[in-house]
Amino acid sequence: MSALPVARELRLAVDGPADDCVTLGYDARFLRRKRLVSDGGLAFLVDLAKTTSLNEGDVLVLDEGLTVKIRAADEPLYEVTGADLVRIAWHVGNRHTPCQIDPGRLVIQRDHVIRDMLERLGAEIVEIEEPFLPEGGAYGHGRTHSHSHGHDHSHDHGHHHHGHDHEHPHDHGHHHGYDHGHGH
Repeated sequence: MSALPVARELRLAVDGPADDCVTLGYDARFLRRKRLVSDGGLAFLVDLAKTTSLNEGDVLVLDEGLTVKIRAADEPLYEVTGADLVRIAWHVGNRHTPCQIDPGRLVIQRDHVIRDMLERLGAEIVEIEEPFLPEGGAYGHGRTHSHSHGHDHSHDHGHHHHGHDHEHPHDHGHHHGYDHGHGH
């Protein structure tokens, strides 16, 4: 059995054709080392130096020189609209929810708790299926990480306390390399 071809290089936002493509959902586009199968059936190993957010149009370069372009897969999402979209966007961002910002709408991953909150704020929600291309994180990072893990955070902004109503170490398995003001 021969070894799989390996992609160790990523070229960002490449225009033009590639030898093949791989279609991945948002969560699957965040990786460091993983076996993938291209849309054309080529099995290969991604072995990048660090965990990386692959974006629509990026290209993986295999050791043999073959190129595989990243395509964002259709996935179940919410299209969020409303008269006070800026206020709604603030609440989405306050929950560290990945968000695609388009003219006149926000697009987020489906989450019934977030949906309920947004509807209470006057948002109109439509279930859609399309590629999810959210904004990258601040400070030059490629991802915003949701802090959802099955319980509610207390974010009473009437004073400066940003407490959490739960008793466990607050390590999400990711480290931003900066303090984003929540003490975790």
